[in-house]
Amino acid sequence: MSNPAHTTATTAEVTIWSLEQTSPDDLRPAAVPKGDVRIVRSEVPLPEFSRFLYTAVGGDIQWTDRLTMTYAQWQEALDRPGAETWVAYENGTPAGYIELDPQDEGVVEIMYFGLIPAFRGRRIGGHLLSHGVARAWDLAERWPERTPTKRVWLHTCSKDGPHAMDNYLRRGFKLFDTKVELEPEAATPGPWPGAAR
Repeated sequence: MSNPAHTTATTAEVTIWSLEQTSPDDLRPAAVPKGDVRIVRSEVPLPEFSRFLYTAVGGDIQWTDRLTMTYAQWQEALDRPGAETWVAYENGTPAGYIELDPQDEGVVEIMYFGLIPAFRGRRIGGHLLSHGVARAWDLAERWPERTPTKRVWLHTCSKDGPHAMDNYLRRGFKLFDTKVELEPEAATPGPWPGAAR
């Protein structure tokens, strides 16, 4: 009989790609999808809503880095000047989101981006990414204390959806770094325990 205290966590090899735009002219917007699709800024920094989006979008692709954050830590992340969450809705239902993280010297990172699984493959992702990147480029217009944006960047990895990299490249992002890491394999709960497939 094995002792659970001595079991070794399994790891997986994950490729991480970093991509950037260095001018607003780099952005190549996607077509607007048909139907009632709207993108709205979530202007009330609300950890409950942010955690819902994070788990609903990332539950099946092993987003785990924020799951251990306390309510106060989540609120602190959302309250930073210039941090923005833009949410795509289809027929009034949240379909996905993009979270912008302002950094020093006019840099904005796309911290999180994705769609809830039920909305993938419906041409919403390219439109949401286009809108979010445009908002990263004009962030200082809404936050005058921020330096005007000079660079927008993000990273994606081999755990993300099969169309993620293609979407970024089609929107005008260029690859600037690739690395391979070993990461522990972790079960993700999805929006509620047991929801991940």
